[in-house]
Amino acid sequence: MLICPRCDGKNFWRLATGQRRCGQCGLTRKFDKTYWNSTKMSPYWKGRLLEYFCLGVPAYRLRLQVPLDLKTVQRWFRILRIAIYRHEMKEMKALLAKADAGSALAGGRVQIRQDFLVSAGRMALGIYKGNGRVFTLPLHVPAGDEIAEKIAGAGQLHFCDETLALTLLNIHGNSVVVNGENGTRRGHEIPEDIEGFWAFTRQWLKHYRGVPRMYFPLYLKEIEWRFNHRSENLVKLIRNHLDQRVTAESELLRP
Repeated sequence: MLICPRCDGKNFWRLATGQRRCGQCGLTRKFDKTYWNSTKMSPYWKGRLLEYFCLGVPAYRLRLQVPLDLKTVQRWFRILRIAIYRHEMKEMKALLAKADAGSALAGGRVQIRQDFLVSAGRMALGIYKGNGRVFTLPLHVPAGDEIAEKIAGAGQLHFCDETLALTLLNIHGNSVVVNGENGTRRGHEIPEDIEGFWAFTRQWLKHYRGVPRMYFPLYLKEIEWRFNHRSENLVKLIRNHLDQRVTAESELLRP
């Protein structure tokens, strides 16, 4: 069923141009387009850039290597990240629905947010382990909770239970800063996969030379996807994600 990304309407008029018009707000566009078809770039260069993306080549390093404008490359890379974001969020929600009710996450001490809340120049980030995978999610720790006091140091991991670790990230202007010394631990012993993911994340974010705050969720889910599938063919995986239809959820992430 089609859903309007502007008003969540479900009634549409089909136009002779092949587009559809929302009967509630009047938004007119092709609602059945896929991520692969959401840009007019040639299939050849979409495929080449997809390979560069999977190899971890940042867009700024391609400005002299491909006959395309830098903004065009950045937009295509953002579409790839949006497709990954949609897939990882779907996987994470399915896993969290089966979370143990006794965990710090499911028990209500730590609340999942729909966005990344910034308070006093810091952002709370959770790293959740389950079903052999690691997921990142924006969290809110209730004021006065003992967990909030234990994660006072930015960049340090605090282990709540066997499945959840928390950290704080500093915000400088419009950029998210990932700091903290290697091997820094607080609270219980942190599982190797969570600590390994955190080291993996810091390495990749430094590789990108800073990440704008508004796109930080996309980069974070991209790194999560790379970590969870680091022994697989990323090109084949992401090509399957790009065949999915663009949804209202992913449109909200588009500038």
